[in-house]
Amino acid sequence: MNEIYRAVHTTRQNFHQRLDAWLRQQEEQAQLRKIMHQVRQDHPAMGAGAMRQLLRPCQVGRDRFRQLYNESGFKLYQQKNYRRTTDSSGTQRFDNLLAERELTDVNQAWSSDITYYQIADRFYYLTFIMDLYSRRITGYSVSATLLTEATTIPALQRALKPIGDSQSQGLIFHSDGGGQYYSKAFLSITHKAGIQNSMGTTVYENAHAERLNGTIKNSYLRHYDPTNLKELERLTKKAIQNYNNERPHQALKGLCPVAFEQLRQCNPQNHPISTKKKVAKKKTDNDNNNITKSTQKTVNLIQ
Repeated sequence: MNEIYRAVHTTRQNFHQRLDAWLRQQEEQAQLRKIMHQVRQDHPAMGAGAMRQLLRPCQVGRDRFRQLYNESGFKLYQQKNYRRTTDSSGTQRFDNLLAERELTDVNQAWSSDITYYQIADRFYYLTFIMDLYSRRITGYSVSATLLTEATTIPALQRALKPIGDSQSQGLIFHSDGGGQYYSKAFLSITHKAGIQNSMGTTVYENAHAERLNGTIKNSYLRHYDPTNLKELERLTKKAIQNYNNERPHQALKGLCPVAFEQLRQCNPQNHPISTKKKVAKKKTDNDNNNITKSTQKTVNLIQ
């Protein structure tokens, strides 16, 4: 950031160019931490140099990447913590709006996440957006970089295209703390669409998006075996079509997402889904007196 302050003695145009470059670096860096943890799970002994060569970050140099690698607990024999998600300390964060939330229809809450897919010696990035009510994948992107304009923005634009402004008003967009989800360009789109931004602080608060990543990668793409970016784009689209139109879900009464949405339109009263679970009151004996414990509400993101 110091170089940005020094830029005030140059032209205004120069200053804004440097500022934009710095912001792009921060966005990529925030999401990069999460991807690094995913890579380390699959490659427990991979060093910083090899990991950087595979990830090929656009805005993060060699020294800064090694610093992020060490800060993530990968250096030497430090204990690795795979439960942590993106480290976005010092950045903008939104409240988790899904807690105690009851969903009664589609386009009330979407969940999103970014993951990687490896082809030979190259990593690519997959961004998915899922409707938490019907489990349908509403938007996605396949990219060669982690930049916002290649990941979350095209995925969100694809998800918003079929619905009108009235349907996006008040919609909750839930994610982790990745930089692409609080970038200025991304938030301008959600603000214009009337979307409420929501973020979790742990992997468990975005569990459905995490699970979706694994399903598309392991149940579809690894069997399709794409060999380049163009094939990955085509086969990801195929995987999403099969997931939305054919894959049954136990929570959807054995239906696929598209069939569930169609049935919901025909008979809306019989298919409510809730993100909260009421726990029945329990009675216990205390000094031979029956004491009723207060009911506790626990978050149960749609299983």
